[in-house]
Amino acid sequence: MQFLNLAFLCALFSICLAVRFEIPAFPKPEPICVRDFVSEGQLVVVNIESDGSVGDGQVLNLVIRDSVGNEYRRKKDFAGPIKVAFTAPSSAAFDVCLENQLQTRGRSLSRSVELDIESGSQARDWNKIQSTEKLKPIEVELRKVEELTDEILDELAYLKTREERLRDTNESTNRRARNFSILVICVLISLGAWQMNYLRNYFKAKHII
Repeated sequence: MQFLNLAFLCALFSICLAVRFEIPAFPKPEPICVRDFVSEGQLVVVNIESDGSVGDGQVLNLVIRDSVGNEYRRKKDFAGPIKVAFTAPSSAAFDVCLENQLQTRGRSLSRSVELDIESGSQARDWNKIQSTEKLKPIEVELRKVEELTDEILDELAYLKTREERLRDTNESTNRRARNFSILVICVLISLGAWQMNYLRNYFKAKHII
């Protein structure tokens, strides 16, 4: 029963990554981006399929890049299916950006796009692995669950490392703030003592006290 639950969760997770939306065409379009996060060394497969055809009065452009600055694919004026596969060089978020430029003024056009992002074990070609290694269906499902479990453990380890790094940064910031506060207090006390000494000497010089 637990195995079936895990398999169902894996299937549900992969389904949630599929998105279908309409992109209206404008003379100066703003890109529509879908962001996802990937860990270092993970395989990512992006499947995009749009309706329409090239030369129908609108130009659909695609750019896939991550937050580090790596660009994985740039495609101008496409229609139909596109498949992009890459391995993430580092743990970072990446954006799949689409823009639809209107070529024929005075018309209201749009493209329907279906976007499916798979990463890690979901991105692997399990049919090919099954035929190559001659695995049974249950063995394939066990391999999927095993790899998914490893990915979850890696993700937890990454989150733990990140939390430790953020905690160290927080403690360092608190120490600097505390030292700065102590310095400000010492400066204020010194300034107050100097002012009191100056006023006392001034009043003595004026024979007021």
